[in-house]
Amino acid sequence: MDTKLLSALVTAAIIAVVLVMMWAGWRSRLKRQADVEQLPQVPGAPGEPTAVAEGQYVATTTAGDWLDRIAVHGLGIRTNATLAVYPHGVIYDRSGAAALYIPAASLTGVRQDSGMAGKFVEKDGLLVLAWTLGAHALDTGFRTRRAADKDVLYQALQELISSAPAAGATSGK
Repeated sequence: MDTKLLSALVTAAIIAVVLVMMWAGWRSRLKRQADVEQLPQVPGAPGEPTAVAEGQYVATTTAGDWLDRIAVHGLGIRTNATLAVYPHGVIYDRSGAAALYIPAASLTGVRQDSGMAGKFVEKDGLLVLAWTLGAHALDTGFRTRRAADKDVLYQALQELISSAPAAGATSGK
């Protein structure tokens, strides 16, 4: 057998094993997170947003653990998105994934950070929204496409959280 062919077969086998292990790991994560509640329904007619920006939905993780990506309900999928802030909550309109609606009463804080779930940027380059889904405290990261949009969103989110009925406002940088 030719050494080039043998090398190609060994490489293909290693790649296949790695892919199977990644798939098994993701399936295991989905099983471990089966207790995460269903997401709130996205309002049919949300109204006019107070702030909106295009960017990248990074991921949703367990609060305080930027590596523990939430896999269920498509929350662990990084995708382009638009983040819109409304008086009643926020909507992440995600490309290739279902929109994510977080009611204002579920929001607990907003901060700027430099990374989460494998996405690292400059200091304070990500907006991280803290919220609760049933018994789970979560963090959701968003990277604005334009740097100027980040400050506008941050301010709108701080105002929304401070005015929300159940605001436990832990907002800050």
